[in-house]
Amino acid sequence: MTPADMLASLFPAGHAVRIGEDGLIAGSGTLPDGPPGGQEAVVIGVARRAALGVEGALALSGHVLAALEKDGQGPVLVLVDSDSQRMSRRDELLGLNEFLAHLAKCLVLADLRGRPTVGLLYGHTAAGAFIATALATRVLVALPGAEPAVMDLPSMARVTKLPLEVLQEKAKSTPVFAPGLDNLARTGAVLETWDPAAPLAEQFRALLARGLPERDTRAVLGQERGGRPKAAEIAARVQELALRHG
Repeated sequence: MTPADMLASLFPAGHAVRIGEDGLIAGSGTLPDGPPGGQEAVVIGVARRAALGVEGALALSGHVLAALEKDGQGPVLVLVDSDSQRMSRRDELLGLNEFLAHLAKCLVLADLRGRPTVGLLYGHTAAGAFIATALATRVLVALPGAEPAVMDLPSMARVTKLPLEVLQEKAKSTPVFAPGLDNLARTGAVLETWDPAAPLAEQFRALLARGLPERDTRAVLGQERGGRPKAAEIAARVQELALRHG
């Protein structure tokens, strides 16, 4: 599904979303009539597998903040088909990590202000760009064929100093070691996969009508799906101990 087809399916009532030459997505789209439709959704994201650098992170952050200054409670939709963060000396020296963190915080702020934040992964994404966009939303959905990787196995091997063969073997049974949509869904990071043959607008509206979870449920989903059997239990235990001794 091309970005143009996807936007048309998401916003049959019309949209003003533009994809720049740099691959940045920004604009708004009208949700279908009927609760919670009839609202303007803020749309940002990355297309054409572009790397997210300092300027891109700042531009997307500015679009979210500008939307928050206006009235409205429409959702914020983050469309993602990116490379990783831009791997340049210049961006690193300028503090790219802080710019990516700023973008993630803007999405969290939108969520706290009552604007549901939804990530839609329709292509590739990896590393810091993935974390600052799709994983910074309240929930993440995907289209079949999406190719997420928090960190690819060769990079993971360099960081952990474990042989690539060892990680490849672990990836067969442990989803947190393995890239790919199915593995990410098993860890609970992806809430659901949408059907591209059906109108995306209706699937989007149905998600909003059900109501997004009031807290982060990804660890619980990961436990239920067998991809992260211990995360929810450990997090609950840490919280219990912190409250007891706080």
